[in-house]
Amino acid sequence: MRSQWECLLQNLGCWQGSFTRLSPNGEILEDIPSETSLELKADNQTMRQIVRRFYDGQPQDLVLEYRTLNRSTTFFENGAFSQGSLQFAPYTEFGAELGLIYGDRRLRLVALYDKASQLDRFTLIREQLPDRTTPERPPLTLNDLLGKWEGEAITISADWLEPEVMPTITEWQQEGDRVIMSLQMQTPMGAKAIASIARLDPDNSQILHFEQEGLPIQTLFLPDGASVTCPKAIATRQPFRLSLSWLLEPNLHQRMIRAYDLKGGWSSLTLVTERKVG
Repeated sequence: MRSQWECLLQNLGCWQGSFTRLSPNGEILEDIPSETSLELKADNQTMRQIVRRFYDGQPQDLVLEYRTLNRSTTFFENGAFSQGSLQFAPYTEFGAELGLIYGDRRLRLVALYDKASQLDRFTLIREQLPDRTTPERPPLTLNDLLGKWEGEAITISADWLEPEVMPTITEWQQEGDRVIMSLQMQTPMGAKAIASIARLDPDNSQILHFEQEGLPIQTLFLPDGASVTCPKAIATRQPFRLSLSWLLEPNLHQRMIRAYDLKGGWSSLTLVTERKVG
């Protein structure tokens, strides 16, 4: 397996796009043009990262240089990554970024919770390498997901053991305003099946509300074939997950899941890649 630093290098280049700030229900609050460049310095050991955002046409730069990665950032071999809070605690702000990469395009999303542990806002970052022609994908809809998908899940745990790879089967079904999502995984301990039931929001077709005890969970469909699934509020002693999904092609789907345990500690990061088979 590549080292974490080698995985980071899959993101080299100048990524052009925008930072789109969204409300918890998907309303666009502002859209800021951006360029994010990652380049190795001459010593081949130092990364220089410049995040340039254009406010009313005027650039504002954030410049970072680093030679190592801290524990709050985790990469997969294809360059997909996540960074964020290692521990959730009440009365403090909490957030995480999830990033997917495919060819000449990247998709990143930042989810932020306020000091009352309520979902506060998202930032959706859509980026492309210069002089490339891959078009942005249409906004994701439920219809895009319906059917059967097969693939694999790669999980990196917080204790940095060897990544675990498991076959997956995901099915999406719709019955009126009711949506059923089922997931099957073949784990070393045997087959594991999970079923979730959601309902379409009657006032906003961008939102699915999942029915479960404990935390209220929603999926929000986004531009560029994306969606985010997360709690609307976080509570102590309740495990939770933040998930970013991306429809890379009509029959190819990827999602990243950042999981937290009962004590609010970051526990694992999973990358699922699946193809539609029915």
